[in-house]
Amino acid sequence: MSLWAKAQHLGEEALQQVRAAYGDHFPIEVRHFLAGWLEEKMWPDFDPENPSYEHYAAELVQAMINELENKASTMANTDELFLVKMKLNDSITMFKTRYANNNLALVRIIKHCLSSDLKIVQQYESTWNSAGTSTGDSNSSSLPQASASRMMEHQQQIIQPQQQPQMMHNLGSALEATNAEITTQIEYLRSRTQKTAEDCRHIEQQQESFAIKYHECTKVNAQLQHLATQPRTPINLAAEAKWKQQKELLENMLSQFVASVLQMRLQLSDQLKETISLLNALQMRVLDEELIHWKREQQLAGNGASHVQTNLDSIQDWCDALAELVWTNRQQVKEAERLAAKLALEPPGFVNILPNLLNQATQMLSSLVTSTFIIEKQPPQVMKTNTRFSSTVRLLVGGKLNVHMNPPQVKVSIISESQANSLLKNDKNVKGDSSGEILNNTGSMEYHQATRQLSVSFRNMQLKKIKRAEKKGTESVMDEKFALLFQSQFNVGGGELVFQVWTLSLPVVVIVHGNQEPHAWATVTWDNAFAEAGRPPFTVPEKVPWHAVAEALNMKFKSSTGRALTEDNLRFLGEKAFRAGNSNIQDYSSMLLTWAQFCKEPLQERNFTFWEWFYSVMKVTREHLRGPWTDGSILGFVRKKQAEEMISSCPLGTFLLRFSDSELGGVVIAWYGNQGNGPAVSMLHPFTSKDFSIRSLGDRLSDLQYLTTLYPDTPKDNAFSKYYNPFRDNQPPQKNGYVMPVLVTHVPGWDRLPNGMPSYPSTPQNMFQPQSPEGSVRDTPSVVSGVENPASYLSAEYEYDYMGQDLPAMDENAPIDLNSFNFSDFMPQNYKQE
Repeated sequence: MSLWAKAQHLGEEALQQVRAAYGDHFPIEVRHFLAGWLEEKMWPDFDPENPSYEHYAAELVQAMINELENKASTMANTDELFLVKMKLNDSITMFKTRYANNNLALVRIIKHCLSSDLKIVQQYESTWNSAGTSTGDSNSSSLPQASASRMMEHQQQIIQPQQQPQMMHNLGSALEATNAEITTQIEYLRSRTQKTAEDCRHIEQQQESFAIKYHECTKVNAQLQHLATQPRTPINLAAEAKWKQQKELLENMLSQFVASVLQMRLQLSDQLKETISLLNALQMRVLDEELIHWKREQQLAGNGASHVQTNLDSIQDWCDALAELVWTNRQQVKEAERLAAKLALEPPGFVNILPNLLNQATQMLSSLVTSTFIIEKQPPQVMKTNTRFSSTVRLLVGGKLNVHMNPPQVKVSIISESQANSLLKNDKNVKGDSSGEILNNTGSMEYHQATRQLSVSFRNMQLKKIKRAEKKGTESVMDEKFALLFQSQFNVGGGELVFQVWTLSLPVVVIVHGNQEPHAWATVTWDNAFAEAGRPPFTVPEKVPWHAVAEALNMKFKSSTGRALTEDNLRFLGEKAFRAGNSNIQDYSSMLLTWAQFCKEPLQERNFTFWEWFYSVMKVTREHLRGPWTDGSILGFVRKKQAEEMISSCPLGTFLLRFSDSELGGVVIAWYGNQGNGPAVSMLHPFTSKDFSIRSLGDRLSDLQYLTTLYPDTPKDNAFSKYYNPFRDNQPPQKNGYVMPVLVTHVPGWDRLPNGMPSYPSTPQNMFQPQSPEGSVRDTPSVVSGVENPASYLSAEYEYDYMGQDLPAMDENAPIDLNSFNFSDFMPQNYKQE
């Protein structure tokens, strides 16, 4: 069964989608009567965008026209086929005239139509297969699964002959399909615009011919008037009869000219009306769908989503083409008005639609210019005062409309949420207001010939002052949202049209200190994830389903750390966010999480919120643990009790890494070992960013040699050896003469491997070994492992290793002054529950 035959069995909604791809540019009747030929011949392995294939495209188009002529000539001259035959002949004429010098364009259109058919059929069959229903309407017979499979195989054969990889690459992604569809519509509208331009010229020629004939008729009338004053001689009577005959002929010609010009004017008006209507529909699609989608992607990119920046160049191509077409059609409407004024011919009941068309075209142009003034590079959404930042704005139609001929100035200011609302309500006074002072906030837009971009980059802006609104209830300065307002004025058509334009940045939270950053990012993340299209600035829902929150957190974490969260990770986060540690809830996806639960209310028995915990984990992973996390060597999101259960059945020396529940940004090493009192699970006091800045995770694990196996069964060195930083013995002193020490992680009492060998044979074990530097001494108690053995309550200490440098010998017989020692330094440390 051919692709077109399958398309005819689709449901009504799918058939509407199929019909939408066809039109005057490629009639659906041609598709129907040449279905088999097109599907066999119209998939050659060449790129229709490549001009070098024009010759091959011309042969292909000519073969299609010949096939169409043969089909039309064999049709019987019956009433049923009369209109169809006319349509095919009209299509042949249209193909020959419209695409005579651009065969590649026609091939591109046909390929797009076939691709659209294939996509719709595949979607419909996929739905049918999954639902187990028949394809088509209720009268269609049910097709067995094997038949559906054969249909799919044949479908692949249609579009994938011997060169299928290149073919599928050309037809590829949805973005390419959208690009092809919009490009096809633009080409069709361009051909219509060219046709109406020719019609305008033809009308002008007809009116000029009318003026000439009218002038001749005037001379004839003058001659007849002169003869009327002369004697009625036979010669004069003969001359008068001759002039009257010529007058009658001229008047008949003038009548025909009038009828012809009126008909052409009406047709031109109708053509312009239809073209402008089609342009408006396409412009709405580009601005209200494609550009809005790009802006939404840009906002989600603030949370870490991938953002296809190159798609903006495609949107600019479309907008440039639309600007050119709208401007040209607007000029044609003005030309039509000029021609009408030059020769006033208004039949009874005539309604002049040209003024309305001119207003509509002007409004479309205004909408196009104001909507395509966009922020290509957003300013930072968490903005610290007195800190330099940058941003870039761009006009997507600046090249075609020659806006750059008079370089526009752009001014930047910062406005509050209430000012942004007033601005959207067309409060003109707001444009002069601001909520702060920005340095280096003006710039001129420049046109870059190579990229055809009209833009300005602000590279050295700085927020000096900010005016805040009064706070209500539990609101803080990190909840308050601002936006940067970019304003300019564009002249189009040599000053004929002047547009006042402005655009707002994504919401910005202003902070003055680094400790405000986590909460500020909570505000920004919530806004980016859950802002709805067309919202009043900058309202967001107070509560959202957990699955949406989980998606936002996963997006943020993956972008920041390099690896996405697993389902188990997200379930752990859901349990923590809903404070559901003792519940048996397995699925949180439909539960609603409030903004307060997200970042306002502290977690149970903690003095920090869910977001602060998540943000600190993300931060320490990004800054110090990105490699091991990306490798999958850090489990991270594991409860303490669960970690104990996981490793208690493993061999001695097995360990895992989890994020601490009690210390922000803390990483806990849990391991199964034997200190002499029997096997037990122990937990090392959490390491934080400060600790990893002193000594990395890899080196700390290397120090603890009794940790041998990463859970469940990966040798430690296999997982972490690439993160070790071994030091060299006999390293020469630095330029200042000092020898740099190396800090080594040491847990008191745990100095032997599982086989009983000392873990640091060369490390001095007497109680007078040098103390760790003050910056590395931990001021928090150690962590209990949850095992009854008190020896499991462990914290890490540091030792100096002088890299093989010889220390002075100690005189064992020298007297010791005990009064100089503070014995409290050597008392056992206290421990508490994590």
